[in-house]
Amino acid sequence: MTSTYDQDGQGGRGGDRQPENFQRGGLHELGAVVDRVRASVESVIEGKPEAVRIALTVMLAEGHLLLEDVPGVGKTMLAKALARSVDCTVRRIQFTPDLLPSDVTGTNIFDQHQRDFEFRPGAIFAQIVVGDEINRASPKTQSALLESMEERQVTIDGTSYELPSPFMVIATQNPVEMEGTYPLPEAQRDRFMARISIGYPSPEAEFAMLDVHGGANPLDDLAPVAHAADILKLVELVRTVHIADPVRRYAVDLVGATRTSPELRLGASPRATLHLVRAARAAAALDGRDYVTPDDIQSLAVPVLAHRLMPTAETQLSRRTSEQIVLDLVARLPLPRPQAPAVRRG
Repeated sequence: MTSTYDQDGQGGRGGDRQPENFQRGGLHELGAVVDRVRASVESVIEGKPEAVRIALTVMLAEGHLLLEDVPGVGKTMLAKALARSVDCTVRRIQFTPDLLPSDVTGTNIFDQHQRDFEFRPGAIFAQIVVGDEINRASPKTQSALLESMEERQVTIDGTSYELPSPFMVIATQNPVEMEGTYPLPEAQRDRFMARISIGYPSPEAEFAMLDVHGGANPLDDLAPVAHAADILKLVELVRTVHIADPVRRYAVDLVGATRTSPELRLGASPRATLHLVRAARAAAALDGRDYVTPDDIQSLAVPVLAHRLMPTAETQLSRRTSEQIVLDLVARLPLPRPQAPAVRRG
């Protein structure tokens, strides 16, 4: 369902107010940078433009991305392609059952010469962290990411160390039913702004992949097309995207509906509402708009909300998925009505 909202929450495009950043051509700058990054990633990932778009949306919304799918469909390839397309520090963590929390966060090492403890940063100290098969590590190691992802810092022995900016975790995981995997704790899932599945490629895309990937690894030729400073500027720009009160209320009502659904024993948290609004701002900016519409909220409802929900036992027996429940809630919840433009007197 399509609805038209301007930056004041009114129907049409009435009003002349424009945020300062957009007056300086910010949207054009964002579009140029994003187009370069998108083209770079899609040169490696064939036939999955929506997955690439969600990844870029999460990056510009200062979130973290969870890629969940069966092995071999390109989860790690997407994460690495996005990381290599931006000129910033990148670290990869291969999560295994014997990985320790200190391997992720770092630890204090006693220096015999200095007669003092020295902090040795872990793999989390990078601007883009690729966590491969995160649910193969123990829950204790998974939980080592909680503070890093939420507060963008690491605390070791009472001392906090700030992480670099921008900071984004792109984690991959195999379906929980697979052997040797541990379900992510609810608090850990809630830290991820969005979860997507890449899925199998179409026959045409898979055929084209044989040419691109058949002779050499396309990641080897992938060069950065944007700088970390560019991403920081775009993040600031996305923060200026306007979201009217009726659209804010719609986001709150949609998340609130998950908490009262009889099919769910755990609904989405207030953090989910914040993530949904931030992602909607980024999505609007990617479309060249300086305002959010209910359509932006609807399009992101499944990737932002579904992974945070816990269906009841009866719902699981009926094979109803969290994604289906969210789609039903979106279909039932009425859209906010556009307000009539104010009539100017005199």
